Amino acid sequence: MAEDRKGLKIKEDGLGEVQIAEEVITIIAGLAATEVEGVCSMGGNITKELVSRLGMKNLSKGVRVEVTEEGKIEVFVTINIAYGYAIPAVSGNVQEKVKAAIENMTGLEVSGVNVRIADVDMKSAVE
Repeated sequence: MAEDRKGLKIKEDGLGEVQIAEEVITIIAGLAATEVEGVCSMGGNITKELVSRLGMKNLSKGVRVEVTEEGKIEVFVTINIAYGYAIPAVSGNVQEKVKAAIENMTGLEVSGVNVRIADVDMKSAVE
């Protein structure tokens, strides 16, 4: 699984090759992270409501992807968490969901998902 200027190559055979742009992987990671209960938005204040109005490309905010020398993906996710949720539990769920989503959709191996909590949102407090 080599990387070049066009994207991450996931398949090459007699029919041609398939590449995935890094931005696609960041969108998958952002969408997976926002589906976790307790995550109120991605870093950079991109909320679920804004995403529905502005489009999926804004999900890549708060997500960075690096490709290791072995061709594995390392993901860095910045999230804002709702007040009252357990940070270790929510961040663990984000790690699992992001890893599974990327691996299932792309076939690429994720070596790690690093989560940074940027803010606690008091408006979305657990009642």
